[in-house]
Amino acid sequence: MKLSERLKPFSETQVADAAVALLLKPTDDTFSLLFVKRVNRTTDPWSGQMALPGGKREPNDKDLKQTVTRETLEETNINLAHCRFLGTTRIEHSTPRPEMGIVPFVILLEHEPVIRLNEKELEGYDWISLKELTKHRGTVRFSFGEFPAYLVDRRAIWGVTYRIVEDLLHTID
Repeated sequence: MKLSERLKPFSETQVADAAVALLLKPTDDTFSLLFVKRVNRTTDPWSGQMALPGGKREPNDKDLKQTVTRETLEETNINLAHCRFLGTTRIEHSTPRPEMGIVPFVILLEHEPVIRLNEKELEGYDWISLKELTKHRGTVRFSFGEFPAYLVDRRAIWGVTYRIVEDLLHTID
């Protein structure tokens, strides 16, 4: 069964406040996923964390697909107009802002993107293969608790980003 058949179709009626991009790049016998590292800012509840490109819906956005397209372009310079939208996974809610619903869009890159980060928002990025993620499941400990995470090369991917990626991996399996 194709991945696009296992995903939910995008619906303009989905009730959410934000959207993120699960950008899949074909590599050898698997896919790699783009993660971005957020800059440290006191006003950002996800400050300094590994995340997925995306963000909050703006009043001028027609729908959440436009939100994820705009945010990804603003943050990484990747134009999603030249990519295949395969579908969405389930809406997730973040712990710091539980009222915020996030729609994860699964998008297949059909070309090698040239990434230019918006340095006001992001300080780095990494392509991590889905195989690496599944091999590096573990936990990360903070002063406020212990959480499931992917631990790859001293990077911890946890929280809502971890849950979104886990949902994608379960959909693929």
